[in-house]
Amino acid sequence: MQKKLCSIRGLLAVDLAVIMLAKQLVAATRPLGRLLAECARRVQALREWYRTTAAAVPEARATTLLREWLSPQQRAQFDAEGYFDVVGCDSGKRYRIHHGTSMNVHEMDDAGHSKVGWCFVPNRRLAAGDVMLVQKIALETCENSAMAVANRFPPNQVTFRAGRQRPY
Repeated sequence: MQKKLCSIRGLLAVDLAVIMLAKQLVAATRPLGRLLAECARRVQALREWYRTTAAAVPEARATTLLREWLSPQQRAQFDAEGYFDVVGCDSGKRYRIHHGTSMNVHEMDDAGHSKVGWCFVPNRRLAAGDVMLVQKIALETCENSAMAVANRFPPNQVTFRAGRQRPY
């Protein structure tokens, strides 16, 4: 058997076909690349919208629900100060619930000063308004049970006030 020799003309034709195919692929992928870039921009815009708008919806809904459950006096106090007072159903003690999700309940003395802090929260992550509503209902309907699971902490008025911002 003899080996067939490749002709230069045959090699050039194959090279030319490969080059033309490569050019066609590049030309075909340009619109695809633009489409992918546009999709990436839209996904990024959607992520930004969700981060700024949709993520705030649960917090706003929770605050709205909380405000519906507050008495007119509690609502006015919450709007003005970022906290509201409740009276425990079992002891008659006054508690102040600050905006927040933990370490935000203070037992108040007759002069309006914080005596001790109490930390009790639901066992799952909730928006601040929902946590505060749970704390309000627990203190007003089953104070002893709430206090049985609460953790006591010494209140530090300076850092407590500095670390809290009103929700609006």
